[in-house]
Amino acid sequence: MRIANEILMYFRSQKKLAGEVSLSDTLDVDTDGNSLSLMDVISVDDDMLDNLDARDSCSRIRGCVEKCLNEREKGIIMMRYGLDDRPPRTQREIAAKCGISRSYVSRLEKKALEKLKVEFEKPER
Repeated sequence: MRIANEILMYFRSQKKLAGEVSLSDTLDVDTDGNSLSLMDVISVDDDMLDNLDARDSCSRIRGCVEKCLNEREKGIIMMRYGLDDRPPRTQREIAAKCGISRSYVSRLEKKALEKLKVEFEKPER
């Protein structure tokens, strides 16, 4: 009777697992004898590394902005490229907000971008 009970318990446990499939389970074998798994068949758009790279770059740029620009340059770059959690603004909008000419905003932006480029191209430590 004990053996029958053990067999019954085994079949019940297997029934619970019947719907489970492993991504590494072999589905088929190709002509060269290589196994084909479910993972090989499923298409996954894995952009996690791209997202991490973008987040790291944004973090690094924000650090460079804080580190190497003066307050006026920092404000212009923050507004111009939307680093202040608002939509990017035009040079005209920034000029009106700061009370300076659009051409002066352009010169300040260009100077700030050059500083950022130099800082950003330095090797990371």
